[in-house]
Amino acid sequence: MADLNFKELQYKDFWIVIALMVIIPIAGELNFHPFDNIFRVSFGTPIFFFSLLYFRKIPSAVLGLFVGASVFIFRVGLDWLVATDFNFSSSLTVRFPTFLYYFSYALLFYLMKVNRFQHPMLIGIFGITIEITSSLIELILQLYGMGSALTVDELNKIIIIAVFRSFFVLAFINMMKLYELRLKESQTRKENENMLMHLSNLYVESVYLKKTLQNAETITKESYNLYRNMNDHKQDQMVPTEEWGRKALRIAGEVHEIKKDNQRIFAGLSRLISSESLPEYMSVNDLSKMIIRINQKYAAMLGKEIEFVSRISGQHPKYHIYLLLSFINNLVANAVEAIENIGTIIISIEKDEEWIECKVIDNGPGVPTKYTKLIFKPGFTSKYSEDGTPSTGIGLSYIKEMAEELDGEVILTQKEHECIFTIRLPIQRLVEKG
Repeated sequence: MADLNFKELQYKDFWIVIALMVIIPIAGELNFHPFDNIFRVSFGTPIFFFSLLYFRKIPSAVLGLFVGASVFIFRVGLDWLVATDFNFSSSLTVRFPTFLYYFSYALLFYLMKVNRFQHPMLIGIFGITIEITSSLIELILQLYGMGSALTVDELNKIIIIAVFRSFFVLAFINMMKLYELRLKESQTRKENENMLMHLSNLYVESVYLKKTLQNAETITKESYNLYRNMNDHKQDQMVPTEEWGRKALRIAGEVHEIKKDNQRIFAGLSRLISSESLPEYMSVNDLSKMIIRINQKYAAMLGKEIEFVSRISGQHPKYHIYLLLSFINNLVANAVEAIENIGTIIISIEKDEEWIECKVIDNGPGVPTKYTKLIFKPGFTSKYSEDGTPSTGIGLSYIKEMAEELDGEVILTQKEHECIFTIRLPIQRLVEKG
């Protein structure tokens, strides 16, 4: 019999058995006699039945053997302590049926394979059957010791007690399972939310990666065109066009390598996220969330506490992702860099008839008055790295040039404790052509 293999008991299970050998005998003393002095209804049996159902890894026959022995020894010990005329032989005779009750209960539980079943009604029926059979064994032995016989009335009482105790345990088990199910559901929901958050972050990164792919493609073409134009003017000896051409070609080659690497990364991310290609047009709400999410990470990386606020008004169509990202994200990233430690950045997007007006407002130190006419000039910068290396100074000039190519404009206005960059662009240049 596999259940009688003591080696199956693991260290943790061993201590569970020891605990039950203490708890069940004590619980058995919390009892009442609903009919007469023969029928003893205690909390020991419900706890024992619950233990057999709940601790499935512990062999049931082993549990019945140890618990039955502990209850038997405990009650004999009580007789010895309480009784004034204690008779050891008489106590063994009276208490031995209790051992058989618990052992036969566990043995029947094993033989019927009760733990194979999940349906509460079936478990309840098996529990009642086991309870009646074990109680009959105990009662017959007790009546035999008293020289009495089992009557129909006593059998009916056994059945009533068995039904009561079995379904009491089942109700408790089902309550526990319901609690565990809800706990598991809560954990699963949290895991799913974390997974969705990670997928959402991957999606944002993929959009930005695809944008850099387009930027890399544009730079490659323009660098190569510059190289060709320089080669067309080789005859002009006053300008070192050949040397410049080689540099332009090298730039094109390096950017081409970046593009290829980005394409491989993008392909991997796309497979993780979705089998479908990423859309090129998106709602302003989604764009705003994407910009905020990526810049929250940037601010955290710089060790800054920045609150991002999004304000969107008007009925907007879907806009070209990469164009609008290029404008707004550059300005938001500048604002993140401008704020010293703690601040707020507001992204405001409004629709004004055939125009879209995007504002990036921050409460940083602002742009010094002497620089307001210079900030859009290529190469101008007021930002330096920790080692004193200046920034390239092409971000704002690039935005201004792109806006003007789209027949739009970029404006800087400053109020007290507010720096506002406004981009006005014609909507028709940003929406998908029908």
